[in-house]
Parts: sequence; C-alpha cells; structure tokens
Amino acid sequence: MVNMHQVEGYENFVEFFKNFDAKGTKIHVYFSGSKLPNGTSWCDDCRRAWPVIKEELEKFDKTNPDTHFVYVEVGDRPFWKDPKCPFRTDPSTKLMVLPTLIRWHQPQRLNGDQCEKNELVQMLFEDDEEF
Repeated sequence: MVNMHQVEGYENFVEFFKNFDAKGTKIHVYFSGSKLPNGTSWCDDCRRAWPVIKEELEKFDKTNPDTHFVYVEVGDRPFWKDPKCPFRTDPSTKLMVLPTLIRWHQPQRLNGDQCEKNELVQMLFEDDEEF
C-alpha cells in the first residue's frame, strides 16, 4: 500500500522532509495549488490533473507496497505567482508550473499538462531506474 502524506505550505514542506526517513523507498511528490473552501484547488490545471494522478496512483498502489506519495499544497494564487515564492527558488523543488509531479531526489518529473496524461503518470510511478 502506498503511504499517503499531505503537507500544506512551504514551512511545513521543509519540516516534513527534514524529519522524513524513507530510505530505500520510492517517494513521489505532487505539488498543487492549495484547496479552496469547496475542497478543490484554485489551480484549474491541478483540478484537471488530480483525477488522472489519483487513478494511476490507485493502480500503482496495488503492486508497490513500500512507496510514499506526498501531496503538497503550495499556497494560494498570489503566494504562488510571486517570483520569489520559495517553491520556485528552492533547489530541491525548482517549480516552474503547477501542477508538478516528481520522484523525490531523482530526475523523473512531469510539469503542467503532462500530469493530465495517464501514460506519462504511469511511467513516472513505475520507472525503476535511479540515477
């Protein structure tokens, strides 16, 4: 079973990974605009991508017991749009667009509308190569 984690905001993101020890497991991190009171992201692209990612994650979950999936809400639209947004400037994330799905500390990465393509999401989850 995939271990699910949810983190909101940059400070919580940094703190989460500072205390997180999952050596020897795959870690996938999904960056999305924070949720509005209705439970959906303010980011249209994130709203379109999430059902695809969720579907592929459910398939992946059945065959990959020792993995982690971290859903990170980056903040509201003004925070994200600021060029000095720490998610944009942090060398460990280097975010340019939302949504972004990455393999933590690996080169595998999907940006923007790539996250809406089942086959690309599936490949990112299942790729066993480490660089």
